[in-house]
Amino acid sequence: MFCYQCEQTAQGKACSIQGICGKDPVTASLQDLTIYALKGLAMYAHRLREIGIKDHDIDVATVEGLFTTVTNVNFDPARLQKIILKLGELKNRAKKLYEESANIPEILIGPAKWTPVEDLNGLIQQGQETTIKKRLEKLGEDVISLQEILTYGLKGAAAYADHAMILGREDDEVYGFFHEALNFLTQEDPTLDELVAMNLKCGEVNLKIMGLLDAANTGTYGHPEPTAVRTEPIKGKAILISGHDLRDLAELLRQTEGLGVNIYTHGEMLPANAYPELKKYKHLVGNYGGAWQDQQKEFDEFPGAILMTTNCIQKPRETYRGRIFTSGLVAWPGVTHISDSNFAPIIEAALNSEGFKEDGPDKKIMVGFGHNAVLGVADKVVEAVKNGDIKHFFLIGGCDGAKSGRNYYTDLAQAVPKDAVILTLACGKYRFNKLEFGDIGGIPRLLDIGQCNDAYSAIQIAVTLAKAFDTDVNSLPLSMILSWYEQKAVVILLTLLHLGIKNIRLGPTLPAFITPNVLNVLVENFNIMPTTTVENDLNAILGVKSNS
Repeated sequence: MFCYQCEQTAQGKACSIQGICGKDPVTASLQDLTIYALKGLAMYAHRLREIGIKDHDIDVATVEGLFTTVTNVNFDPARLQKIILKLGELKNRAKKLYEESANIPEILIGPAKWTPVEDLNGLIQQGQETTIKKRLEKLGEDVISLQEILTYGLKGAAAYADHAMILGREDDEVYGFFHEALNFLTQEDPTLDELVAMNLKCGEVNLKIMGLLDAANTGTYGHPEPTAVRTEPIKGKAILISGHDLRDLAELLRQTEGLGVNIYTHGEMLPANAYPELKKYKHLVGNYGGAWQDQQKEFDEFPGAILMTTNCIQKPRETYRGRIFTSGLVAWPGVTHISDSNFAPIIEAALNSEGFKEDGPDKKIMVGFGHNAVLGVADKVVEAVKNGDIKHFFLIGGCDGAKSGRNYYTDLAQAVPKDAVILTLACGKYRFNKLEFGDIGGIPRLLDIGQCNDAYSAIQIAVTLAKAFDTDVNSLPLSMILSWYEQKAVVILLTLLHLGIKNIRLGPTLPAFITPNVLNVLVENFNIMPTTTVENDLNAILGVKSNS
C-alpha cells in the first residue's frame, strides 16, 4: 500500500500500512487497479473519439470509476471488484470497436493490454503491481508528482461531473477530456512542460464542469437565497443526510413529507437549506453537527437514521451501524446501500429510533450567498469599497479535517479587520461559521457561498468585481487562504491556477505528492505559499510590518 492523495497522509509522507481515512491495503490495491483499468480503457476510448466514435457507457463508467477512488467514498472490496470487472468488459468492447474501425489500428501496450482476473484475491495482486511506488522507480519523483496532481485533479473533476450528470447536465467535451488525460497518463516519457500544461487544462475543464453543476443545481432547485438555518434540534423523529447530493435530499424530502419525520442536513449538505425548491419542505428543519471528521461522535449522538451521499464516510461505529445507509457511489462493507432512491428502509429506521425528546435552543446561522445573491447587490458592494467601508475581501474556505493546525482558520477569521468581508465555502467554514461577525452597511461580513463546488460562485463574484473596478482578479483587494484535504480541493486549485490567480495561501500543510521542484514551479509562476501564522500572514496580506 502506498497512498498520499489526502492531507492527513501518515507522517506527511504516505500511508503504507493502513490509511488514516480508514482505507485498508485491500481497498487501496483495488483502487489503484481501478485507476489502472481506467487508463487502459481510455487508451481505446481516446483513439475512438479521434475517429469520431463515442460510447456513452464508457463515458459514464469513466466518471464513476474516478469518483469512486476519491478519499472517503468507497471502502467496499466487493463493490470495487464489480467496478473493475465492468471496466475490463468495457475495455474489451472498446478494443474490438477500435480494431474494427481504425484504418491502421495501433498495437497498444501497458494498461491497454491488462485483463482482469475474476477472483478478488487475483485482482488485489494485480493492483499491487500498479502502485505509485512501482512507477516512482521508473519515472522519477517529479514526473510522478505532476502525474498524481493530474490524477487527483481528474478524480475531483469527476466528482463534480457525476453530480451534474445525475441532474441531467452533461458535456461531451468533458468526457473527451477525461479520456484524453487518462490516455496521456500512460505515456512513457512525458516532459514536465507537457505535464504542467495538462494539469492546467484539467483546471480549465473543471471550470466548465463546475459551471454545468451550478446550472444543474440552480436550474433544478432555484438559486440559493440568504437563509437563516437552525443549528439545534427540534423534538421528533429524525433523519440526517450528509455528503453533497442534492437530488438524494430532494427525493428524501418528497418521500418523508407528512410522515412526522424531520430532516437535518450535515456537513456539506448545509447549503441545501438555501435552495427554494428544497427549503419549501417544512420538515427540512435545519443543520445538525459540523464537518465530516466529527461524524463518528455526532452520528453516535444523533437519535435517528443517517444517509451518506457521495463522499466523506468514515468507519461507522457499531452503535449506529444499523441505522446508517449509503447511496450513490458511497460504500462501506456491511452498511445497507440504497441504489434505487427508495428510502423506505431509512424512513423505517428513523421511525423505530428514539428521535429528539425536546427542542434545543433557537440558534441560527446564515447561508445562501451564492453568486446570484451576491451579484444582486453588487452595486452596494462596489459602493462600499469605493467609500472605504470595505477595504478587503478574504476567501477563507476549503476542506476541513482532523489534523492539528486547522484552528489557524478559526483564528484567522476572528483576526480579520472589521472593515473586511469574509467569503467562505466548503466544510472548512465550520471552523468559524457559528461566530458572530456583524455587517458593514447591511452587508454581512461573513458570506457563506456554499459547497466546495460553489468555488464557481466565488470565481464569478471575483470576476464581476474585477470588471466593476476595471482591473483583474489579482489586483483586487482579495486574498485567498485555502484549506485542503482531498482531491476536489486539488482540482479547484488547478482551476484557480488556470485562471492565473496568484498569491494563494494553502494549508494546513502542503501536499506530500508535491516535490520541491514542482513546488518551485508553482511558486515561480503563481506565488503559491504555505500558511504560516495568523499574525505573519495578515501582516503580509495587509502590508503591515511585523514587530518580530
